[in-house]
Amino acid sequence: NFFLLIFMISFLSTGVKGDYKKIAYDFQFNDINGNTLKLSKFKNNVIVVINVASRCGFTKQYEDMQKIWEMYKDKGVVILGVPSNDFNQELDTNEEIKKFCETNFGITFPITEKVIVKGDNAHPFFLWAKKNHGKSAVPKWNFHKIVINKKGKIETTFSSITNPSSKKFTSTIDNLL
Repeated sequence: NFFLLIFMISFLSTGVKGDYKKIAYDFQFNDINGNTLKLSKFKNNVIVVINVASRCGFTKQYEDMQKIWEMYKDKGVVILGVPSNDFNQELDTNEEIKKFCETNFGITFPITEKVIVKGDNAHPFFLWAKKNHGKSAVPKWNFHKIVINKKGKIETTFSSITNPSSKKFTSTIDNLL
């Protein structure tokens, strides 16, 4: 029966509401030094939020994140590294994380303090991302990328395996500029 099929399909939805009562600019983090970092500071920019970890197989992506930051920062792209130990691969303290990033990769893009990125206790930004974009906005592993467009809404997400210097990734950024 056609109506039964429609009824059953309604239960398969991803839960993407996208009502956007808030936008990305309504959120803030503390940066790696403990200072307030309001995303509203980056209004009208493309923001790429990436949950990071120092002891992950994808940690070498820091190098490409820095390259993308240097290539695009003057064009209106912000790379935001968000350390998390949700996958048990991050250093213990913000000081250790900062030293690791600066020493090993010369990171100059903004980095937040260590936060939770998945589950009920996730940072409010990540709860918002899940509510408005669905499961694809929830990090499945470290170096998951959430791309915020210039209107402060989630444009798309990329899994950990998508390198920031890949054509797929940079084409998305170029199209949003």
